Amino acid sequence: MSAGAQPVLIPWSPAPAQLTMAYSVCRGITRTNAKNFYYAFLVLPKHKREALCAVYAFMRRCDDIADDSSLSLQERCFKLSTWLAALHRVQQGQPSDDPILLALTDAQRRHTIPAGLLDELAMGTAMDVMDPAVMDPADQTQPIPVPASSAVPGLTVQYRTFDDLKLYCYRVASVVGLVCIHIFGYRDPAAESLAEQCGLAFQLTNIIRDVKEDAAMGRVYLPEEDLAKFGLSAADLLSTPDVARFRPLLALEADRAREFYQAGEQLLPYISEDSRPALWVLVNIYRKLLEKIAARQYDVFSGKVTLTVGEKLRVLAKGFLQRIT
Repeated sequence: MSAGAQPVLIPWSPAPAQLTMAYSVCRGITRTNAKNFYYAFLVLPKHKREALCAVYAFMRRCDDIADDSSLSLQERCFKLSTWLAALHRVQQGQPSDDPILLALTDAQRRHTIPAGLLDELAMGTAMDVMDPAVMDPADQTQPIPVPASSAVPGLTVQYRTFDDLKLYCYRVASVVGLVCIHIFGYRDPAAESLAEQCGLAFQLTNIIRDVKEDAAMGRVYLPEEDLAKFGLSAADLLSTPDVARFRPLLALEADRAREFYQAGEQLLPYISEDSRPALWVLVNIYRKLLEKIAARQYDVFSGKVTLTVGEKLRVLAKGFLQRIT
């Protein structure tokens, strides 16, 4: 057969029923796992809510792979690479029966989400299972590199400086903000920097809240230079931490988060009007969580600090009021 007679391959597209089921699966994952995000999603128009559920389900799968203690670090890196490669195949129009990938690629197409942002989400998760020093932020074409060691004894301080930590926060949270504003809708490029800062605020809040939980997995996200500034080390997290000694350090990180939360308020006018209540709900839920931690004098060691369902519903009710007025 001559080259001119070669058949043209038509990119595969899922049937409407497949997409309906795929989005349903993503909604279930989000409703079960997204303890804060899901409340904000409720005040969005349906097509935007479904798109964000698809993005969340993709991130959840990445996190689950990175946190799977039954696998070695090398196996987790390989599995993350395989998952990302599967996404690339679906983006190129190849068939898939994975509901998360089907919904995500449909949402990406509908809301013109740059493919590079989704790659950055996966690479951010990979930073939890490998040495960040060997990662090339500019190269997203190679498989996720394998860490030098298959086991990390005790605790490891993940990042030396706050600037180092910001790269991680950018990939796992600021990039989420950039994806979100593509779904929310925006025109002015000024929204992008504000979305990045808003993501930093959320991630710093998570880091403060989850110090104990992360330490149990051998990870310390508090920067080494910040620990040293207050006479602390990773070893101080191995037994029962002294809340009084950690309080000034956690207060420092909280002050940084508060500065970034101001970007959330500034971002509101830049996004489509039908999405502003959702962003408002999300910012206020996370900010209230940070202030609840501060009100407990930064005791994040005796139990995980969360907002109650009632507290979240009160924020949600105000968000719904904004949507209908």
